[in-house]
Amino acid sequence: MRILLIGGHGKVARHLTPLLVERSHAVTAAVRNPDHVADVEADGATAAVADVESMSTQQLADLVRGHDAVVWSAGAGGGAPERAYAVDRDAAIRSMDAAQQAGVDRYVMVSYFGAGPDHGVPQDDSFFAYADAKTAADEHLQASGLAWTLLRPSRLTDDRPTGTIETSRTGATRSEVPRADVALVVAEVLARPATAGAVVEFNTGSTPVADELDAVARG
Repeated sequence: MRILLIGGHGKVARHLTPLLVERSHAVTAAVRNPDHVADVEADGATAAVADVESMSTQQLADLVRGHDAVVWSAGAGGGAPERAYAVDRDAAIRSMDAAQQAGVDRYVMVSYFGAGPDHGVPQDDSFFAYADAKTAADEHLQASGLAWTLLRPSRLTDDRPTGTIETSRTGATRSEVPRADVALVVAEVLARPATAGAVVEFNTGSTPVADELDAVARG
């Protein structure tokens, strides 16, 4: 499978690329900063310098074309609300429209646990812009004609991977999960076309990732 990884130098992505390469996938890592090219190439990806925040839908479609799947793992990284909306909402939505335009059906979005219209973050909270932006992007994806999967991990940590998770299917509530386990979930979702249309909220648990996603895929 040829996979475009948007946000290819992010912490989740740096764990994900080697997993995908080990599974014989070809990974294109889209990075904004040319200084990050050597890092993602060392991970095993082909680098594409692309500032998705400033790219048009047509330019993004040209980037997406020729791949079999898109993984969105980019983010504004906090800071100004304007950037959260520009990246986490607007650029993400353009990438979805671009995938449709380019005829690339599979799309995996890394969102966050609790995203949605009922996210409950007050407008005067510094997290509100991110929550609002991700909610809008997630809703656009769900309304698209893409074969999408929405991944909503709990608070991310740099702990060692466990290889096990729990999801809202088994009563998971907001907690935490290592970034390396999020990467494993992405890789396993890409291996399971039947997870298309699923919203997977998860954190660290006791069920092997593959087993839990098999259950999610069965519905």
